Amino acid sequence: MSSSLKAIALVAMGMVAVPAMATDLVFASWGGSYQDAQDTTAVRPFSAKSGDQIKIDTYNGGIAQIRSQVETHNVTWDVVDMQLADATRACDEGLLEPINAASLPASSKGAAAKSDFLPGGLSDCMVGNVSWSTMITYNKSAFKGKEPTKIGDFFDLKKFPGKRGLRKSPEGALEWALLADGVPAGDVYKVLSTPAGVDRAFKKLDTIKSSIVWWEAGAQPPQLLADGEVTMTSAYPNRIYTAVMQDKKPFGFLWDGEVKNIEGYAIVKGTKNLKAAQDFVNFATSTDALAKLSSATALGPMRQSSIPEVDPKVGPYLPTAPQNQKDAVDVNVAFWADHSDDLNQKFAVWLGQK
Repeated sequence: MSSSLKAIALVAMGMVAVPAMATDLVFASWGGSYQDAQDTTAVRPFSAKSGDQIKIDTYNGGIAQIRSQVETHNVTWDVVDMQLADATRACDEGLLEPINAASLPASSKGAAAKSDFLPGGLSDCMVGNVSWSTMITYNKSAFKGKEPTKIGDFFDLKKFPGKRGLRKSPEGALEWALLADGVPAGDVYKVLSTPAGVDRAFKKLDTIKSSIVWWEAGAQPPQLLADGEVTMTSAYPNRIYTAVMQDKKPFGFLWDGEVKNIEGYAIVKGTKNLKAAQDFVNFATSTDALAKLSSATALGPMRQSSIPEVDPKVGPYLPTAPQNQKDAVDVNVAFWADHSDDLNQKFAVWLGQK
């Protein structure tokens, strides 16, 4: 028998190990420096370890793209970085694979994943990676000697003059309006669930409406501040952290009333690479991987065990740092799932009114 025929025969009898075929995964995320950090801390290390190749795509939020892939049986994404609210909606529609928390890696000290993840970090179809927030930032040069310290200062145009930047969305704006009007952080959604509470929030926004510069992309707030178009603006703190640390901008952080959210990894229903996708999610949400991601992005890790491993220089700027979330508002996913359509409509009408 020839050597080649002998090899075929041995393989057929299971006497020779055959290398596993590498898998091509597609990972969709938000682009920019955030996805670059994911590439460095998770994508490339996982590929080197597993041999699987990961292709990158850009996701724009919502669930329309995922729904289209699942309903047409043309699933081109395997893992998607999603906000908790969107992942919850997609899960309810059967568009995502269920998550088995028991299969996730234990913490670096051996604690089960279920006890290591922060509240909200594990849901039916998503494994949390970072906690991010929207907060208020300001140009220190505009308020020399008297910088803002509380969310009410954002609405005080006499004491802190200048234009205000706000994301063009009711989410965040309505919460801050109520906080500035004296509603405790823990009661914001209770008040906002009533018609009177909604009216109260919009009435407070009316007081600064003529001074608002609306933004839609995360890169805009630091640019608005740098150009002097606004003196204060809502922003994603990791963007401001980069502007301060890398570009040496004179921006200050106002953490009072930060609106916190959760981000995480979800697997699209019907993926042909389910095992590899699960392996990637497990790898990317380990203690070490999340600590490295937070160190690179200034976003809070969703594992308790990751927090002590974050670069100490970054720690004070994390949304989850104890001193930063003293009066934080945790986004109520159920509230926005129930009320987003109505409040978005009301917000659009309000925008059009003089």
